[in-house]
Amino acid sequence: MEKSKLSTADKIKLALMHTGLIIALIVVLFPAYWVLAASFKSGGSLFSTDLFPKTYTLENYRLLLTKTRFVQWMINTVILCGCSSVLALIVTVSAGYAFSRMNFPGRKWGLMTMVIMQMFPAAMAMVAIYKLLLILGDMTGGMVGLNTLTGLIMVYAGGGIPFNTWIIKGYLDGLPKELEESAYMDGATPTQTFLQIVFPLMTPILAVVTIFNFIGPYADFLLPSVVLTGEDKFTLAVGMRGFISGAFATNWSQFAAASILGALPIMIIFFSLQKFLVEGLTKGALKG
Repeated sequence: MEKSKLSTADKIKLALMHTGLIIALIVVLFPAYWVLAASFKSGGSLFSTDLFPKTYTLENYRLLLTKTRFVQWMINTVILCGCSSVLALIVTVSAGYAFSRMNFPGRKWGLMTMVIMQMFPAAMAMVAIYKLLLILGDMTGGMVGLNTLTGLIMVYAGGGIPFNTWIIKGYLDGLPKELEESAYMDGATPTQTFLQIVFPLMTPILAVVTIFNFIGPYADFLLPSVVLTGEDKFTLAVGMRGFISGAFATNWSQFAAASILGALPIMIIFFSLQKFLVEGLTKGALKG
């Protein structure tokens, strides 16, 4: 009934909007389809005159899983991203709560320092990170240093502290302090108040921080390619580079297959936490 009341101009505008959305959807999904189709093609070429391949094969996936170290690279990447996310959460939740709820000497300058740190690109610290891991490797006998996942975990966890602390602080600023004051009046300790009152309310922002901390290291190529030298320690991004880096032995089909399988952990985490994502990103702007 409402559509019949629309004027001709409104109908044209609505049709143009739908057309624009469809075009945007095609632009977004076409690269994903192209990679998916390439992963099922025989041969190593990424380009073809056919939009729909005439024949499909699982040979690229079989070779990827049996003739390469793809599984090891995937395990390394999941361990790296998972451990760095957990470590970053432990540090930034504590720091964000302290900056939001407590007054202490240096609080203002600490917040300003974290803002300033976000102004510089991570590539500027590449040499310093390399030197630091080299020194740590000598001090720990190679347990934490170059060519170790432990060293990369510490770097990624530490590098995300300023940004994550700020967004957690912003979220906590939007939670009413009366909830904690009521708990204190009932005899709860600060630790009990945080764990039983505040922490359960932080689920949305914790999901946001987890996604950010997981995706960042997962997709990074530059730092792991500098720090990791052993093929058994490669992350997925570094290992996949080998499929297309050869001058005469590029294999785009296996690269496409690795891209499809490599995207699965990100998709699983994103769809598992997506219901918290919007709330976690927007609620920090509210003041309760």
